[in-house]
Amino acid sequence: MFKNILKPSFLNPTGTPEGSVELRRQEALLKAGALQDAILNSQNFSSIATDEKGVIQLFNVGAERMLGYEADEVVNKITPADISDPQEVVARAEALSIELGTPITPGFEALVFKASRGIEDIYELTYFRKDGSRFPAVVSVTALRDAQDAIIGYLLIGTDNTARKQAEEALLKAGALQNAIFNSANFSSIATDAKGVIQIFNVGAERMLGYLADDVMNKITPADISDPLEVVVRAKALSAELGTPITPGFEALVFKASRGIEDIYELTYIRKDGSRFPAIVSVTALRDDQDAIIGYLLIGTDNTARKQVEEEQKKLDQRLRDQQFYTRSLIESNIDAIMTTDPAGIITDVNKQMEALTDCTRDELIGAPFKNYFTDPERAETGIKRVLSEKKITNYELTVRARDGMETVVSYNATTFYDRDRKLQGVFAAARDVTERKRLDQVLQEKNVELEIAKSVAEKANLAKSEFLSSMSHELRSPLNAILGFSQLMESDSPPPTTSQKESIAKILQAGWHLLKLIDEILDLAKVESGHVPLSQEPVSLAEVMLECQGMIEPQAQQRDIQMTFPPPDIPYFVRADRTRVKQVLINLLSNAIKYNIMHGTVGVECTQNSPGHIRVSIRDTGGGLAPEKLAQLFQPFNRLGQENGVEEGTGIGLVVAKRLVELMGGVIGVESAVGVGSVFWFELLAIAGPHLSEVDSEAEALAQQPSPIRRERHHTLLYVEDNPANLNLVEQIIARHPDIRLLTAVNGRSGIDIACSSQPDTILMDINLPGINGFEALKILRSDPATAHIPVIALSANAMPLDIDNGLKAGFFRYITKPIKVKEFMEAIDMAMASAGKPSEGTNKVTEYP
Repeated sequence: MFKNILKPSFLNPTGTPEGSVELRRQEALLKAGALQDAILNSQNFSSIATDEKGVIQLFNVGAERMLGYEADEVVNKITPADISDPQEVVARAEALSIELGTPITPGFEALVFKASRGIEDIYELTYFRKDGSRFPAVVSVTALRDAQDAIIGYLLIGTDNTARKQAEEALLKAGALQNAIFNSANFSSIATDAKGVIQIFNVGAERMLGYLADDVMNKITPADISDPLEVVVRAKALSAELGTPITPGFEALVFKASRGIEDIYELTYIRKDGSRFPAIVSVTALRDDQDAIIGYLLIGTDNTARKQVEEEQKKLDQRLRDQQFYTRSLIESNIDAIMTTDPAGIITDVNKQMEALTDCTRDELIGAPFKNYFTDPERAETGIKRVLSEKKITNYELTVRARDGMETVVSYNATTFYDRDRKLQGVFAAARDVTERKRLDQVLQEKNVELEIAKSVAEKANLAKSEFLSSMSHELRSPLNAILGFSQLMESDSPPPTTSQKESIAKILQAGWHLLKLIDEILDLAKVESGHVPLSQEPVSLAEVMLECQGMIEPQAQQRDIQMTFPPPDIPYFVRADRTRVKQVLINLLSNAIKYNIMHGTVGVECTQNSPGHIRVSIRDTGGGLAPEKLAQLFQPFNRLGQENGVEEGTGIGLVVAKRLVELMGGVIGVESAVGVGSVFWFELLAIAGPHLSEVDSEAEALAQQPSPIRRERHHTLLYVEDNPANLNLVEQIIARHPDIRLLTAVNGRSGIDIACSSQPDTILMDINLPGINGFEALKILRSDPATAHIPVIALSANAMPLDIDNGLKAGFFRYITKPIKVKEFMEAIDMAMASAGKPSEGTNKVTEYP
């Protein structure tokens, strides 16, 4: 049947021979059916031919061998889609529908759609064998057409891709099937006569080798386009294998096929342009009806890609070996003992450090349970389980016991590790010897206990000192409040005191204020030494600070006839500091320069950019100066350098406080002095750019808009809650001079609250240390009662420690006035409270502390 169908493809439409010598030779080969039989009966290709509906009509021996079916089991029964992976068929249908813009039904249509449209189609899919096993196949599909170009079926040629395309087989069905094979551009098909002269050279061979068919047909053999050295080598190898001499040349390429032995081999083809490429060649002998060889068919595929893959694999293998060597080197060079285990805790690898730690060889350790080498096997096993459940552990301590009995405390860091498919392989662990560290930790722990005890003792001592200072401050300020308060009243009494009385009162006030200054200096030192000095670092104008200090200190200089000079008021220097503390330092240094100067002496203040980024303020005096041994004793608490018996009062604290404050602001302080010449005290602070003009203007405007104390235009009521009779009497006498204020008094917090509720005073003056409930508790009750919540409450207390003041302002006192009071400022605070009575007090509370 196939012979009769095959003939027309080599005749013209009239049925007469074409006339060319080449065509007659091809026809001679095909008439015998040898070429057709060689391809149809080849076991190297699965050739499946169907009718136009897809039902299998031809199932060659290659298909039987590859798929496990007999031809009778599939011919006229199923389509190729029935032996293909259904999911891949569905996926192919979807992909083609998108690619070609037309719906394609999953099934046989998806396998042949392109071929039905005249589009050459080669694809890969998975075939199912009869036994259910699967294998990947590369399938070439060609439509079979009759003389009128109508589709009469399809040819599906498949190669088992598992063996890397060992061969490509062809199945011929009529002239259309023959043309599909020989006109395919995907593999080279070269047919020769019995002597090896090329008779057929298909388009695939032309594309692959660069020759046109006319260049080679009836002229050369396939050996002429093959590597001659490889042909010689093949001849020698076959001669040895088959025990017969084989001539190098075409005979070496087809000798096995000529003996009926299936032959697939690799050799290098040489293109027309001289370039070379590796090819896999399948050789089949072509026989006539009498089984005589009339030629050979050589089907070749370009093996370049596979060779490249093999070469890359070789490089990859070498890199893998290099990586393994590198990894091993890293493991062995690590200072830690490293080992790996499987999930069951069996050691799979170790490094030299692990061998040294256990006194066992690598061979002895591998295969042994991890837990066997520790003093606590259960804890060691628990560690492995924790790693497997938590993925890692850190600083897991175990004690290793070596074979010789030596014990070593180690700290393990471990993690799980996996293969490239993320399958758990086991645990990777690194152990570091921490025996010495544990010993040091024990020593440090003991030292820490000692330090904690010492710290506790120091804290208790510091607390006791603070409590003592707070107590002393309170106990001293209370009587001073009476002394200074009544002295101020006597000084401003009407009728005025006599000249003698004025002198006495002045001495009382001078001594009182001096005693208060001593108390404040001691508290200042305590604050600085404890580090509890609040600092507000901001750009500070030295010109403004000096102007303020000049106004404050000049009266003192005038009393001693000291001439003072200051920098011009427009100096453009700004420093990063706390404005209040800069004034405190400058006042202290200026006061000392006046106090220890000579009569009619001078004090000069200079401001210079002494070093990059720093501004230096210098105070130069014309005093007696200091000897070098006394300079070394400066800035020591309570050290007055021999001035204890002098006429000038002091504590020796001021310079210490100034030094600590400058250092807290990031600056330095120093002195230069010579006996008989005078001294220069200086301090440096970090220079900084001044604030923007608009900011300065807005701040000045805000200050200008702050309300000043409003004089009372009606009668007001002031409630004073105080248990000290002297303090009560003092305030009574002060308020008695202001007839527009009615004073109410209470001697404890409870009665003060009752009076506030019933009398609704405009302002309340509250002592802190009261019997029963203290001032804070009384304030809380007043604030919680809507009837009294609006009344401003001023704290008047001898508790003058910074913490006391902060707590008072945070609690909600309108002002916090410390004893002893200055009458004028005390009344200004009362005026401010009276003016704001009944208004929200947010943002108004501040401290009034009288030095």
